[in-house]
Amino acid sequence: MYKKIQEAITYIQEKLSDFEPKIGIILGTGLGAFSKEIDPILEIPYSEIPYFAEPTVEGHVGKLIFGYLKGVPIVAMAGRFHYYEGYSMEEVTFPVRVLKYLKIERLIISNAAGGVQQHLYPGDLVFIKDHINLHAQNPLRGKNDTRLGVRFPDMLNAYDRELNKKALAIAEKHSIRAFEGVYVGTQGPNLETPAEYNFFNIIGGDAVGMSTIPEVLVANHMNLPVFVVSVISNRCFPINEITETTLAEVIQVVDKAESKLTLILKELLEVL
Repeated sequence: MYKKIQEAITYIQEKLSDFEPKIGIILGTGLGAFSKEIDPILEIPYSEIPYFAEPTVEGHVGKLIFGYLKGVPIVAMAGRFHYYEGYSMEEVTFPVRVLKYLKIERLIISNAAGGVQQHLYPGDLVFIKDHINLHAQNPLRGKNDTRLGVRFPDMLNAYDRELNKKALAIAEKHSIRAFEGVYVGTQGPNLETPAEYNFFNIIGGDAVGMSTIPEVLVANHMNLPVFVVSVISNRCFPINEITETTLAEVIQVVDKAESKLTLILKELLEVL
């Protein structure tokens, strides 16, 4: 793993020259248009970067974008990988390790997720404070390389609660519906059954999705602070209000919410 990271870093830095991103951003389903807010200096398709996989899901472009947002040097992943696409957890989370070795100081992760609490509606934002991991595999499984992190990373402070407070304050200032909550991670690719949604509600989940947690685990393993925001794409509770959901509908909802998320992230970068 360490050797693969170094090969990817070498390839990227040969193209970057002296540019050093301070913030990394992972753009989830339907959030690709956020990249238009970036003043780019370089774009690299994943297909060119050693050991990077390629997204197979609609709404995930598949490139690294280097540039400035509100004057802050950033690197954005326009598209991510998912375990359900057939990739290993190592492949899914490899970009996070590369971003860390590009010397970013913080990772911002976005995703689209179902809402499993009664107060959540499509278009709402949820800043994640904790998670419940129901994935089939863990990206930290296997022999540990101490150059990357400790064998048993503690997850008590995996999410930046102070940054959540700042994000909530920004949302309130602009009359944007936003909450703090717990993310439940599932394997996918199927959406869950009504009984499963009910279970997620009972165990304390607020949002449910098929990504993010593997990335958070690896970021935490490498002592990389994380801020996560979920865009609620569909209502999954109460049970009698659930309707069938398609990817097209998810993307449509997220597209409408993207301007709210963009506004909050811009103001957060100013704070950072």
